[in-house]
Amino acid sequence: MRFLETPLDGVFIIEPDLIADARGFFARTFCAREFEAHGLDPTVAQCNVSHTDRRGTIRGLHFQVPPVGETKLVRCVRGALHDVVVDVRPSSPTRGAHVAVTLSAENRRTLYIPALFAHGFQTLLDQTEVEYQMGAFYAPEHQRGLRYDDPILGIQWPLPVAAISDRDACWPLLEDSAAIARLIA
Repeated sequence: MRFLETPLDGVFIIEPDLIADARGFFARTFCAREFEAHGLDPTVAQCNVSHTDRRGTIRGLHFQVPPVGETKLVRCVRGALHDVVVDVRPSSPTRGAHVAVTLSAENRRTLYIPALFAHGFQTLLDQTEVEYQMGAFYAPEHQRGLRYDDPILGIQWPLPVAAISDRDACWPLLEDSAAIARLIA
């Protein structure tokens, strides 16, 4: 596996090394030892899958606050998506900044997202399926979110929004970068 750093400290794109032969290929997509060697938390508490019917659908931007911060390992196994990660760590010099990565069944990339980073995506193809390995159990009382269209964040989604949940459409807008810190308090 190749661990590619992003501009956000702790967020990594992970590309598998394919071992190919006449049958096809084999690739490792997770190894606790390799994650630890790169300073990443390899804990997996639960695995989830989401299926989205329509391209242009947005899910997120979600995160959990302490004491139940969660890491995520996100991989697209069918279709393609525009994946976005926003730094919401209160003392981070990149608080409020985001990175976007295309994850697809074709490129087989995985995205590692540490705790206190909001995560969301927009599907680029119909019938997109995503697998998540979560480092903590879901705790709804600790869930928070950011609006996908918040002008403070300045996220450029590649497609018009085809669908979004009522909850995700109604997260409050941030007035300034200090508002992110207040979400965590």
